[in-house]
Amino acid sequence: MFKKKLVPLTLAFVLMMTTLLACSSGGSDGTTSPSPSTTPGGSTTPAGKEEPLKLSIYYPDNATLPFKEDWLLIQEIEKRYNVDFSFEIIPLADYPTKVSLALNTGTNAPDVILNQMTVGENASLALNGALAPISDYAEWTPNWNARVEEFGLKEEVAKLNLKDGKRYSLPSLFDKPFYDGGLIMRQDLLKKHGLAAPKTFDDLYTALKTFKQENPDSYPLTILAGARVLYRMTMPSFGVSVGKNGASGTNTLSWDYEKKEYFPGAISDQYKQYMTYMAKLYKEGLIDPEMAEPIDGDKWAQKLATGKSFASYAYYDQIGGVEASATEPGFDLQMYPPLEGPDGAHHQPKSSTGSGILFPTKTSKRADFERIVRTIDEIFFSEEGATLAALGVEGQTYTMDGSTIKYPDDIVNAKEGIYKAMQLKYGLGADPLQLVWVNEREMTKYDENYRQINKVVAGMDQAIQSIPPSPLFDDMTAEEASSLQTPLFDTFQIWADAFLTGKKDLNADWDQYVKEMKNLQIEKFNQLYNDNMAK
Repeated sequence: MFKKKLVPLTLAFVLMMTTLLACSSGGSDGTTSPSPSTTPGGSTTPAGKEEPLKLSIYYPDNATLPFKEDWLLIQEIEKRYNVDFSFEIIPLADYPTKVSLALNTGTNAPDVILNQMTVGENASLALNGALAPISDYAEWTPNWNARVEEFGLKEEVAKLNLKDGKRYSLPSLFDKPFYDGGLIMRQDLLKKHGLAAPKTFDDLYTALKTFKQENPDSYPLTILAGARVLYRMTMPSFGVSVGKNGASGTNTLSWDYEKKEYFPGAISDQYKQYMTYMAKLYKEGLIDPEMAEPIDGDKWAQKLATGKSFASYAYYDQIGGVEASATEPGFDLQMYPPLEGPDGAHHQPKSSTGSGILFPTKTSKRADFERIVRTIDEIFFSEEGATLAALGVEGQTYTMDGSTIKYPDDIVNAKEGIYKAMQLKYGLGADPLQLVWVNEREMTKYDENYRQINKVVAGMDQAIQSIPPSPLFDDMTAEEASSLQTPLFDTFQIWADAFLTGKKDLNADWDQYVKEMKNLQIEKFNQLYNDNMAK
């Protein structure tokens, strides 16, 4: 009996295995498929047979670095990590609004949002259920976790938790903040006019005034991308940081680094003093009136290259391109450390954590959410992924000579410099796509001059202050703060433009402005922030 039952079972088993092998066969040539392997999502499928992970992504497009879907970085990511990205390219100026609308509606949100932080309205939206609390899935982000440990950022990361104790973003990570942009001037013209390198804002005024006298049709100080760049790089020396790129993300509040509390910066004496300085530059024709609107990179470079402007606030990697376009003999641009103002010499605040990745709640409802998170973690935070985003493909965009990084001649000799050439041609070092920043590695993309400038800035007292901490709002308080923030910012922007251009007088009309901001409850807005700071 036993043997009679065994034979049919054995035959059945053989037939089953034969069928399985036939199904997995590569065809009549006798080849077989690879053995099964575990995918990032935990499922077991034949290696090489898994469908690409399809992801829709919001990407903020910067006029100085136009997005290209055929960038080497994008192609390599899709190939190496078996993903199929569908990018929605959104102008940088419109990006926060687009993100807000998507998260408010929920259904129109992409799978992944790049280059965002959970402050201001995003914090409110997170607490109201628009974002997935990524800290709940820590076991799915092993590479990000390892980077936090490596860079010693546990305390910094903890500050990103919201009122519910959860974190809703995978922020970019920096081992050290570095001075990547600031005041850029024609060093050759400083020497020509017998002027020393400026150290204070009074020195800057003198240099701009001198250039204007020699070139009456010029606007000595121009700005790359618009007023927001100028404001965020210079306001801190006056003890305030407000506006579209204000350090706190509130647009109208500033952080007191000594008292460790918020104050209504938009109506402060510090802001009034700052705008008085800028309005003087505008009135005397020392500042580019076109800065009210974003100035694209080509137009900006042309202004400096042709002598229409003498100085700018911009980024060091832009210098090479301008110098290559210049026709004057001896043309020499240089970047300088932060200038000293009434509050000291400070640049825009930076953190060891920055804008990063958000996952809308809709994404967390996908059956493959674990695969999504693990794949994103590997793409942006693994050693391979981080190196790819920073340097590209070994043998193509760089080589290693022992421990020394070498770049090919076409990149080294690019008129715009190594850093910018790698960005423009390959997408390498594009902020939304590079989320791990290692200072020593980044310095290899710059010249010795830049490395020395960074050493000087590192030796200055709090030249680069930290990003102000975020309050621990619950969802109701976050919603209340958000409802106050929008009208305050709208009014602030109108008055800021009027004060700068002289449409409103900073002395005669200041009280009216303050009254309007108080009527919009800026003091209550400020109190909400201070009352909800971590104790």
